[in-house]
This record gives sequence, structure tokens and C-alpha cells, in this order.
Amino acid sequence: MKRTATSVLAALCAAALAGGCASKTDSADGGDSGKDGGQFVIGYSQSNNAEPYRQQLNKQLKHFVARHENLKLLPITDARQDNATQVSQVQSFIQQKVDLLIVSPNEPAPLTPPVEQACKAGIDVLILDRTVNTDCYTSFIGGDNYAIGQKAGEAAVKALPDGGNVAELRGVLSAQPQIDRDKGFRDAVKGHGIKIVEAREAKWTRPNAIKVMNQWLARGTEIDLVYAHNDDMAIGAHGAASGAGKAKSIKFLGIDGLAIPDGGIRAVQQGRLLSTFVYPTGAEEAAEAAYALSQGKKPKKKQTLPTVEVTKANAAKIYEEYDVSGG
Repeated sequence: MKRTATSVLAALCAAALAGGCASKTDSADGGDSGKDGGQFVIGYSQSNNAEPYRQQLNKQLKHFVARHENLKLLPITDARQDNATQVSQVQSFIQQKVDLLIVSPNEPAPLTPPVEQACKAGIDVLILDRTVNTDCYTSFIGGDNYAIGQKAGEAAVKALPDGGNVAELRGVLSAQPQIDRDKGFRDAVKGHGIKIVEAREAKWTRPNAIKVMNQWLARGTEIDLVYAHNDDMAIGAHGAASGAGKAKSIKFLGIDGLAIPDGGIRAVQQGRLLSTFVYPTGAEEAAEAAYALSQGKKPKKKQTLPTVEVTKANAAKIYEEYDVSGG
């Protein structure tokens, strides 16, 4: 059913592609190309504001864009993890003729046609965090999810020197970050006596992680460590284990390392997570890329952002480094 819906969606987008390109060509000589009083107009399509990582990304993007008076960020749209909604929102930005379209795709395949539509209509496109199945964009900014998965795997090997049972809470299965974080982790733990006894999609959210973890615990699965593809799921799993009186016997690893009160860095400081790995939002780099484009300069085609492991030893320092709450 999901495959059929995606195919229909792709077909609709393909149909819209021809019309979108034609309208841009017709207005190329006389339109304002999204300019608003001389400002460089940015439209950002976010995949799901319910995730703390994306809430922080939105906050940071507004913060860094505000540093440049000539940049104007339109209200950020929220696809709420729905592909059809996000396709519609992206096409709305195309119709508005924004100068720059930023997209964090919910899933790659459905968002590929509208991204190509924007690209071929002459709109600069910045892909933020998650990939699409085309090279027709201006720049991609994101972390190395395979490397982060590897580092998480290395942390698991260190935490379980004699081997043990790992349960894996995965993001949206079709999302490239999930695929890479899974593969990197599995490659790193191979040959170290670690067995992945459970692996379920929890779609990046805490409520889903709590539900899945409760199911694992209820059926008596022996778990030594939980590897979650983001901190929100890791914290949810810890909460479920705590409620069952088993949190002290299980270690928890997450990814994101957000500098927010309820984020992964604080969870490490509090002992709820063994460690997490900073997955930079890319908001500052996106704002700088937008400014460069507004000045007629092209940013790098691909910007890979670094990560760092957050432990109790460095958590306070890293929190201070990434905290933008002070404005």
C-alpha cells in the first residue's frame, strides 16, 4: 500500500514538473524571482516538527538567518512526517518563486520530483540532513551517518567488552540517516560477541520508543544495551526501562547531542544515557550558504559536518559550545 501511494505521488509530482518549469521560464525576464523589497527570500520545508532535533534546527536556522539583514526566512512549514503534505508545501514555495528552497525530506523518493522541479525552474535548492534521489540541487549539508553509526558501535563494544545483547530503535526505515546509522553500527560490532536481539522502527519519536521498549520488556527479552538512532528514542527507552525497574541493568546510546534541557547532552550528564553523538543541525552552515547565494556566490556541493562523542567528562563543555538559547 505504501509503495503504491508513493508511486502515485511520484506520478503527480512528475506531472507538476512540466508545468512548474514552463511557468518559471515564462516569468524569467520580468518577475522578481522571489525578491521581497530587495531581500533574498528563503522557504524551508521541514519534515516533522514533533522531533526535538528538528525543533532545534528550526530555532537555530532562524537565529543564524537573522544575522543577515538581507535574508528573509518565510514561516517554516511542517510536513508532520507526511510525504504528500511535504510535496504540496514544497510546490507552494516554488509557486511563490522563493530565491532559495531548503528541504529536509521526510523520505527521499517522494520528495525527489518536487526538488527537481524547483531546480529546473531556476530556484536554488539546499538539501538539509536527509538526501533525495537526484543531484539536481545546489548544495547538501549533513552529517556522516555511517561514521556516527560506527562510533556508536565502537562505544557499544567498549561498554560490553565481553559481548552482550543489543536492542536497536530505528528511525524511519526508508530514510538514509537510519540506513547509514544501522549499517555503521552493525559493521562496528561485528566480531565482538554482540548480538542484536531486537530491532524495530520507532520513527524517531519518544512515544513510539516507549511503546516498543515496553513490548520488549514485557516479553522478557534480555537486553544489555539499547542503541537508538536518536536521543529522543533513547530517552524514551530509558523511561520505559525505569518504569519496569530495569534501567540500572541496561545501557543506553543515542544520537543528536542537542544542547537543550531535555536533550541528549543533559541525559548523559544525568546518567540516563551512557553517551550520545552530536549530529549538527547544519543550521549555521545553511544560513551562510543562503548568504553566499544572495551575494552571487555558490556554496560547496556537499558539506559533511563532523561529530563528537558526548560523555560525562565533556558534556558540560559541549553543551555550552552548542547552546544558542542566549540569542
